[in-house]
Amino acid sequence: MPTLSNILAETKNRPAADVEWLQQLIGDWQVIADLTFADLLLWVKDDEGFTAAAHCRPQTGATVHFDDVVRSRPDDDLAALIERAMTDGVPQTREIVRDDGRQVRTVLQPIPHEGRIIAVLGREQVVSPAMMRSRIEVAYMEMGDALASMASRGEFPHQAAPSGDRHGTPRVGDGVIRLDVDGRVTFASPNGLSNVHRLGIIGDLAGEVLAEVLTDFLEEAGSIEETLAVVVLGRAAWRTEVQVGRVILSLRAIPLTDNGERTGALLLCRDVSEMRRREQQLLTKDATIREIHHRVKNNLQTVSALLRLQSRRSSNAETRDALGQAERRVTTIALVHDALAQGLDEVVDFDEVFGRIFPLAADVAHPDAKVTTEVVGTFGMVPAEVATALAVVLTELVTNAVEHGLAGSPGSVQVRVERDGVDLAIWVTDDGRGMAKGSVLTGLGTQIVKTLVAGELGGSIEWGAGATGGTEVSLAVRIPQRSARLGERSARPAN
Repeated sequence: MPTLSNILAETKNRPAADVEWLQQLIGDWQVIADLTFADLLLWVKDDEGFTAAAHCRPQTGATVHFDDVVRSRPDDDLAALIERAMTDGVPQTREIVRDDGRQVRTVLQPIPHEGRIIAVLGREQVVSPAMMRSRIEVAYMEMGDALASMASRGEFPHQAAPSGDRHGTPRVGDGVIRLDVDGRVTFASPNGLSNVHRLGIIGDLAGEVLAEVLTDFLEEAGSIEETLAVVVLGRAAWRTEVQVGRVILSLRAIPLTDNGERTGALLLCRDVSEMRRREQQLLTKDATIREIHHRVKNNLQTVSALLRLQSRRSSNAETRDALGQAERRVTTIALVHDALAQGLDEVVDFDEVFGRIFPLAADVAHPDAKVTTEVVGTFGMVPAEVATALAVVLTELVTNAVEHGLAGSPGSVQVRVERDGVDLAIWVTDDGRGMAKGSVLTGLGTQIVKTLVAGELGGSIEWGAGATGGTEVSLAVRIPQRSARLGERSARPAN
């Protein structure tokens, strides 16, 4: 699917600053579409004429275009009007009756940047001569026209507006309040009025200075946000939240200007009480999960220390070896829980985890041997239920390669990994003496690996000879679907 950046990049010599400005515009033009009940089309010029680079449908009314119109070309009459708007810098209007019988009015407004017209904003709206607009619709249209006119003067979107939207940022349908230059309420939509009433402020807001009303009320409640006055007076394009008891109201101010002079503001408001309550519950649960992982890690480290102590006290070499292997496996699981305790998600960056396990496993397997370790490729993000089993499997394979493949001699162990969405392929290769032909591995480590691969990872594993000698173990695992996108997003180039 084409993006705005892709389409704009197709035209040579388009300044990066122009692209950035247009991206900011479409990032905030939904409010214009909702207030004017119109589809918005961004027309840009390329080597072949004009093309629709972006499209926005209103959430408050019916759309004009049911199909995707991005990359479409205007008809000859519309192209001539777009050219005139771009050349003269003056808005153009036309009305036509479409094939489906609907009468559509199109308003084309030039979009300037740094003294140049860089695009044309088209507003397409279905009109009905027999339909009388309600008071709310008239008020919405006036506010939408004001914002669209600001865009045609390069005054919208606001440069001082905060970047990025917090979850729950208010929209037109959630509630709109219009303020004059002094911060007095000149219009409040039914939803906007209801939102303010939820705070406990009862009565009509018309003619009231909203900042004074809220400040007086919140002083009694004992909580006033520092940015509140700036937002509710409409003096800056900013956001804030007001809380009274369990009610939380999100407010967003959009100043209205005319050639740089402030004329008033729009205040979008939304009741986000339930949303913030659920977010707090999730944060509490995340903190609890992290604490559980931290305690599990500490307990596993205690078990590891006890095994190490018992191993040192044992006089039997076979017992010491068995306890040492158990200690190594417990330490591996503890490392995974340590990684899980650091984040909010039940997924881990397995490259980081294995980066700590790999050299440790090789060193513990034979401290006196000079073993070189290498990782080629990337694992990406892996869910906890996969990470623990995978870490134990790879630790066993690396340990086996050092102990039996290299047998105490200098050498190297390479782990090569390839990930394609949900499919993970891993090869563990050493340059040791290799396996005897027809031999079957029956040790405890091998049994653990086979059990985990088949039972926990749902994959397959094979032992064989390496391409240049030594032993190669190939492992195929399928990562659960819910973590596949995370794995792709975090993938890094192979070494």
